[in-house]
Amino acid sequence: MAVEHGNGDHAEYDVVVVGSGAAGMTAALAAAHQGLQVVVLEKAGKFGGSTARSGGGVWIPNNEVLCAAGQAAGEDTQANDGGSSRLPRARLQQHRHGLDEPDTPDQARTYLEAIVGDVVPAELRETFLDRGPEVVAFVQRRTPLRFQWVPHYSDYHPEAPGGRAAGRSVEPVPFDGRLLGDDLAALEPPYSAAPLGVPITQADYRWLSLLARHPRGALRLLTLAGRWLTGRLTGRRLLSMGQALAAGLRTGLRDAGVPVRLNSPLVDLVTEDGRVTGVVTTGGEVLHARLGVVLAAGGFERNEEMRTKYQRQPIGTEWTVGARANTGDAIVAGLKLGAAVDLMDDAWWGPTIPLTGGPWFALAERSRPGCLMVDARGERFVNESAPYVEAVHAMYGPGDGPGEHIPTWLVFDQRYRNRYMFTGLGPRQPLPGRWFKAGVAAKARTLHALAERIGVPTDALEHTVARFNGFARTGIDEDFGRGNSAYDHYYGDPRNKPNPSLGPLDKPPFYAVRIVPGDLGTKGGLRIDPHARVLREDGSVIEGLYAAGNTSAAVMGHTYAGPGATIGPAMVFGYLAAAHLAAQNRTGGRR
Repeated sequence: MAVEHGNGDHAEYDVVVVGSGAAGMTAALAAAHQGLQVVVLEKAGKFGGSTARSGGGVWIPNNEVLCAAGQAAGEDTQANDGGSSRLPRARLQQHRHGLDEPDTPDQARTYLEAIVGDVVPAELRETFLDRGPEVVAFVQRRTPLRFQWVPHYSDYHPEAPGGRAAGRSVEPVPFDGRLLGDDLAALEPPYSAAPLGVPITQADYRWLSLLARHPRGALRLLTLAGRWLTGRLTGRRLLSMGQALAAGLRTGLRDAGVPVRLNSPLVDLVTEDGRVTGVVTTGGEVLHARLGVVLAAGGFERNEEMRTKYQRQPIGTEWTVGARANTGDAIVAGLKLGAAVDLMDDAWWGPTIPLTGGPWFALAERSRPGCLMVDARGERFVNESAPYVEAVHAMYGPGDGPGEHIPTWLVFDQRYRNRYMFTGLGPRQPLPGRWFKAGVAAKARTLHALAERIGVPTDALEHTVARFNGFARTGIDEDFGRGNSAYDHYYGDPRNKPNPSLGPLDKPPFYAVRIVPGDLGTKGGLRIDPHARVLREDGSVIEGLYAAGNTSAAVMGHTYAGPGATIGPAMVFGYLAAAHLAAQNRTGGRR
């Protein structure tokens, strides 16, 4: 079944889902497999939303993929279908990897409680952890998607109680886009083209970016070459990361007979006697929802008015890598019905380079030895390798006023440039001249001259670099502890001694690249209960209305548990919305 455009065959459904990212497609898939008639409405002309533009990681502890990789024991340690216990197998795999004991639900629970705290109701955290493994199993059964552990991609706070340096993230195995048929042309493109033009996984990216420094980089390049050649010879259209995740979910929807209607924005919600009963879309068309509506249309990162109202300056819509259709329509629709919202001041932040061709989310660039970040005073203010949400929180600093450490610059030397990939550019490859003309980058033979070009005090920058170079020699960052966390090392350089995250800046010329508070999307949204039902300020339920993904307030609160902690909860609460709707259908009542 191809993606539908215009008016569908039906004006009435059991469930109407608004949004075609991971949350919306998981909700629709689960509802369809419960026997419900579902339609997915997508505002944009392509499906997949921010999910398709993302790294595609899924953070759901103790799922079956982690258990199979020996990274988790799971709840069920009884005999599996093969007659053996999961726990001994997991311990065997852990022994092979030289890691600690497998993860357990209690450890994951301790971790989220430690890093999220009471910002989010405990029942939401508990529900996510309890039901999450079920969602991974469901998706692997009901779609062609297969997931794999991302080796050693650490939790973002591995030293916190319950944290894991080995990580809890899984990602899609490269997916053959031919399975989508004609719908492949309607897939939202990634926010940035893959380096070397070959689809790469998150695990590939780590080593590929160390191509000039580590043998595993060259080996990974050979793997990618083999993947490309195999695809060419077999005619496969290999997709990875968020592209693979969105394509796999869409294939599952097609196989389940669920239509996805593009160019169908949410204009308004229909209510009867206080209950949401449908959606108004383009041209005033009304699609009735017998059981309810699931809002999964992303956040408000592309809405200038909402960002200015709820978030701190400097802020804007041009620094996000979220999908262009994410203008907060679903959140606004919920607010009109009296819904409560939370976390509207926050986002899935990340230090971002505002390149002339669009923003670059600086995931690895900050962690390589030989770079540091300074503010307008020419001083460091954060561990540059910190998790990206925490790094931008530091850029803004405490309080409600304008960001304390913005403008921000990433400063590095020629040795850094010779060794590492940078925004997809290969080692030694010159930075484009247009960056310098646009004021995104600066270059000088001395730190004194560089400071003048970026407008920071010359003495301060020279002192900052000299002090940092001393830390690089000893391997101990006395100011901000860079390199103390296992997470810091994931994108570090294992051949750099004594600390994979610290290296001196002493080889001219020197560079500075502007850093802004970019994001993957906003965190704030409609308040929900463990069934993903939307709540009012008094805690009462808006009957017939559900929310998931970035349309709902993040279950991670103001922090970020690990790679994929956006998409993992999005899928889980989309699934739970469908489960509750199906339960309503079975009982014939409202719960």
